[in-house]
Amino acid sequence: MLCESNKSVLTEIIKNSQNTVFFGGAGVSTESNIPDFRSENGLYAVEKVCGYPPEFLLSHTFFEQKSDLFFRYYKENLIYANAKPNPAHIALAKLEQAELLSAIVTQNIDGLHQLAGSENVIELHGSNYKQYCIDCDEKYTLDYILDSTNCEGFIPKCKKCGGTVRPNVVLFEEMLDNDVMQSAEEAIARADCLIVGGTSLVVYPAAELLKYFSGSNFIIINKGKTLYDKSANFVIGESIGTVLSEVINGL
Repeated sequence: MLCESNKSVLTEIIKNSQNTVFFGGAGVSTESNIPDFRSENGLYAVEKVCGYPPEFLLSHTFFEQKSDLFFRYYKENLIYANAKPNPAHIALAKLEQAELLSAIVTQNIDGLHQLAGSENVIELHGSNYKQYCIDCDEKYTLDYILDSTNCEGFIPKCKKCGGTVRPNVVLFEEMLDNDVMQSAEEAIARADCLIVGGTSLVVYPAAELLKYFSGSNFIIINKGKTLYDKSANFVIGESIGTVLSEVINGL
């Protein structure tokens, strides 16, 4: 439970800010039962089973050299089609609807912010819900990549040209999209209040986006410590869903 004084301060900061941006990571979706990378039950635990670290299983090299194994791992570990928005997603959508949040910059690929009702979502690492053919750029849905009738083994194939259909997500060894990064940089640069939640801020280049913030209120909501805690005006080490839900109730 967020103590009354912290809740009041955070609520007042959000109410009085002219431009608030939320920057989030995997911890925003763990309450929707989507594992993060680094927790005991996260994707790093798969190395004990597969013999490879997730950075290699989700790399461009592995995708090209062992496509069948890549898609098998991807479908089993990165797609949670039945996941639902949790209180954090819902609270952020309500803040946007109340015109108290201008943008969400997310490292997640699960689409739960949009499912909760948020509209201005900048997806740094792409989205599971967008697929494309690597040969002809034909676009496909998530259902297409999950449908075994569209696959040779585990590899989804384009109906138009027969090329491989891959998720529109940024794999290890791949660069983040320049236009997406620019949108995130501009959103954070314009903000007078930046709320960082559910991220340890160790993933680069995403974490470097913080250097564009020059506003007056920098808030971190994360269960674990981050390298930026000393730079923040306000640090809350509690459940992000609980914290943001209580802020919504206090508006």
